[in-house]
Amino acid sequence: MSWLSWIIVGFIAGAFAKAVTGVRSAGCLGTIVIGIVGGLLGGAIFKAAGDEGVNEFSLYSLLVAFVGATLLLFIWGALTDQGRGRPRQRH
Repeated sequence: MSWLSWIIVGFIAGAFAKAVTGVRSAGCLGTIVIGIVGGLLGGAIFKAAGDEGVNEFSLYSLLVAFVGATLLLFIWGALTDQGRGRPRQRH
């Protein structure tokens, strides 16, 4: 896949993952990075399960990147205590 395809897949997968997880803190570039890293993570997970990773611009590649980005955001939320529904306390 070309670098432009990675950016497009990363943005779409990152945007969908942000919508599902409720993370709102990342901007446009953050969304692309989330999607690209998610694509790498999802590709590793899918390859470990015996399937293909991200290899071309297709709906399957979007699915792999979306799964990885969603997992990445859930892990990020668990580590940073975001998205738990608790309001921030002011001191």
